[in-house]
Amino acid sequence: MVRSQLTFISGGVRSGKSSFAEALLVKEAEEAHSRLVYIASGIATDEEMESRIRKHQSDRAGQNWLTIEQPTRLEEALSTIQEGDFVLWDCLTTWLANELYDGWETGTPCIGQAGCMERKADEVIGTIQAIAKRATRFIIVSNEVLDEPASIYDETRIYCEWIGRLHREIVRLSSMAIEMDHGIAVYWKREEASGDEWINGHGNGF
Repeated sequence: MVRSQLTFISGGVRSGKSSFAEALLVKEAEEAHSRLVYIASGIATDEEMESRIRKHQSDRAGQNWLTIEQPTRLEEALSTIQEGDFVLWDCLTTWLANELYDGWETGTPCIGQAGCMERKADEVIGTIQAIAKRATRFIIVSNEVLDEPASIYDETRIYCEWIGRLHREIVRLSSMAIEMDHGIAVYWKREEASGDEWINGHGNGF
């Protein structure tokens, strides 16, 4: 069996990261005659998000993707992943926003609870490792939001801190890290996995 590969793809809005990730995975899955799985974390909270979700759905049409709607609790998607699947998770930044405000409707959002995001971060890293171990290929897409000046708002700063921490840990675990810049893929990390070291890691660091 081909060893699983974890790939991290980031980039700004409309940089082409999702299209690149989808095309890459479709090509590889077709060559391996394997199943395509799309883990979607987007929620249609406004017209812009609805439009973006429709576009992603249109782009995947006719390619036999199995779609798992998972705006929070990524670990719940694990039971659907089969050995040899080619998996795309789009995207980490949307998942993080959803998790930070999980519990908002009851007045207890995670962002306001001590230790809440630490637990969620540990859990998602563990789930990422589990999916990567089971799938033949696992691609994670995320937005690059750290190039902007520091926000004056505490919640935005917390969000940026967590996305930075998660990006660093996922890149450490990945065999490939790509940044999309104006539709061009820039490879920042590209290595062959050796043994199980890249999957097992040395602790989550949270």
